Amino acid sequence: MAERNRRTVRDLRRGNRARVVRRLYFDGPLSRQELGPATGLSSGSISNVVAELAAEGLLEEAGVVDSDGGRPRTLLRVAPGGGLLIGIDIGETRVRVELFDLSLTELARTDRLLGPPRPQGPARHGYDVERIVNHVRIGVSDVLRDAGADPERLLGIGIGVPGIIERGGPAGTTVHGPTIGWHAVPFEKLLRAVLEVPAEVPLFIDNGAKTLGQAEMWFGGGRGAGTAAIALIGSGIGASVIHGGALIEESGRSSALEWGHTTVRMRGRRCRCGSIGCLEAYAGAEALRERWYEAGGSLPEDADDETALAALLVAAFPGPGGPPPDPLAVSLLDDTAECLGAAVGDLINLFLPERILLGGWAGLLIGPRLLPAIRRHAEQYALGHAAARTTIELGELGPDAVTVGAATLPLAAFLARGGSRPSVPGQAGPAEPGGAAAPQRWRRASASPASSASASSASATSGEPS
Repeated sequence: MAERNRRTVRDLRRGNRARVVRRLYFDGPLSRQELGPATGLSSGSISNVVAELAAEGLLEEAGVVDSDGGRPRTLLRVAPGGGLLIGIDIGETRVRVELFDLSLTELARTDRLLGPPRPQGPARHGYDVERIVNHVRIGVSDVLRDAGADPERLLGIGIGVPGIIERGGPAGTTVHGPTIGWHAVPFEKLLRAVLEVPAEVPLFIDNGAKTLGQAEMWFGGGRGAGTAAIALIGSGIGASVIHGGALIEESGRSSALEWGHTTVRMRGRRCRCGSIGCLEAYAGAEALRERWYEAGGSLPEDADDETALAALLVAAFPGPGGPPPDPLAVSLLDDTAECLGAAVGDLINLFLPERILLGGWAGLLIGPRLLPAIRRHAEQYALGHAAARTTIELGELGPDAVTVGAATLPLAAFLARGGSRPSVPGQAGPAEPGGAAAPQRWRRASASPASSASASSASATSGEPS
């Protein structure tokens, strides 16, 4: 009984710490007096928690404000230097590794190219498992070295990968990615064997479309939406749907929508997943490169997806003073816009989102040209009432959205622990944070200050042990 009580007090203390840390992170800087009503904690508990966190270097003073004739009030914020986070994007053309402080200010980055596309086989972009693992190992070492950072200060490493994620097995997180030639790859186990970081640093591996979606919901175009669908359009295509600030998934599973493998053409083109007629086989950058080459487009055979897509856009939209638009390129992009519009219409009909955001490097490249046509086709293929209440826009965070979203995975777990560092490998599982308002660095002037993460933390615990 005594042991149970000790655990209860410890849990309540951690909950109180989490309430303070989350509120300061998303809504700070705040004074001690403001933290009381914001968290529902007594002034005594606030004082004890703040003293604890300040002693650990997690809080710092951020100026003073007048207090209606009384003593000036000291403002507090989460110290950016209180810890380090790494976000990694296992993309179609490169592995991008970024090191952040707690404010998600980038401290260092490195891009490691996967190499030119291969003419045959599923692993067309250098997706050999050993090669990817080595890229991650070197990338993590490089950003820590370049920033002069101590690996002991790492709070976690978040990784966005293509494919379906399976957790809970003896090898840790396993990745199933048939389109890249990965079948039940024990990715976490392989990374643990080579990463030169302390053993207690947790790894958070999730689908890249989900990390993109999480970044847009926390800091980008999804803020404030009750339900949003975020599409990742690159060499392949994926999506995530966020409802009420939480990623939709079945109990016990963590997978983004395989939107790229929904059917847009009966008896259509063969997709790299092995099926036929998939959206990805028509609108993914790899498919566009192949279709443009098959149509006789002027393109070197060894051109990668990014080079090919840029050339296709130039051919269709040459600009003032250039040659006339290439009719083959125009026709190909018109067809792409219709395929994407039809698939967006499916998202509207299935999930009734308030917003749909198109992101990913290819989505952001073609979006400025094709977005009006995509909207028009989505309205044609979706139910009228549902389409009328959905806005379709481009993502706001640019090409770094996946790495930023990956970094929020260890950040969310850190906030949920009340700023405590993990001590046992694997103890801290991937958190599913709510749709929270952005910390100060990411806020825009028009952003709403609402913070569902802070609100949820305030209702998740009760009692006042400090």
